[in-house]
Amino acid sequence: MSALSQPPAQDLLPGFGHVRRYRDPQDGGACARILPGEYYVGRAGERVVTVLGSCVSACLRDATAGVGGMNHFMLPESDGSPVWGDALSAATRYGSHAMERLINDVLRAGGRRERLEAKLVGGGHVLQIETEIGAANVAFARRYLRTERITLLAEDVGGVRGRRVVYDIGTGRVRVKPVVDALALLGQEQGYRSELAQQPLDGGVELFT
Repeated sequence: MSALSQPPAQDLLPGFGHVRRYRDPQDGGACARILPGEYYVGRAGERVVTVLGSCVSACLRDATAGVGGMNHFMLPESDGSPVWGDALSAATRYGSHAMERLINDVLRAGGRRERLEAKLVGGGHVLQIETEIGAANVAFARRYLRTERITLLAEDVGGVRGRRVVYDIGTGRVRVKPVVDALALLGQEQGYRSELAQQPLDGGVELFT
């Protein structure tokens, strides 16, 4: 990767060196791409990118401090449900871990809890399968934000599509593009779910602001 396409390392907040960062080929903006189970916190001028099926991302920022980020979690907190089996009893708490870490790192970067604002994306029912994990993820995220008294400004959740998401930390704008290949997306999610079990612990563009 050329120096032109790689954002400067000094712009990176501590703890996120493992996240892939690149320059948007259209406008040169700095982007960080997160995978299932990851999150990223940065400053105004950066964007966070991911692809979601039944997973949910919370886009969180303090507009005054100019810091924010996004997570990508697959499973809500454990409620004792046997849906994924005992082997995932620890992994099903990952949603709460992802939210807690995102919030704490935004605060550590200079944000203030009382100024935090959030948007939610994802939780699609991408194929006609029996489980309703997408809806459970959305319900969990809403409940978490309500409990933490964080303002939920907007959401693009549910439905029967996957989503490619781009979150602009500086403006707070979320750009959502439907993902056509639901089978490939489901395969990626199932692969990640299997990994958790072993380690328990193109269309139009939609903008919403």
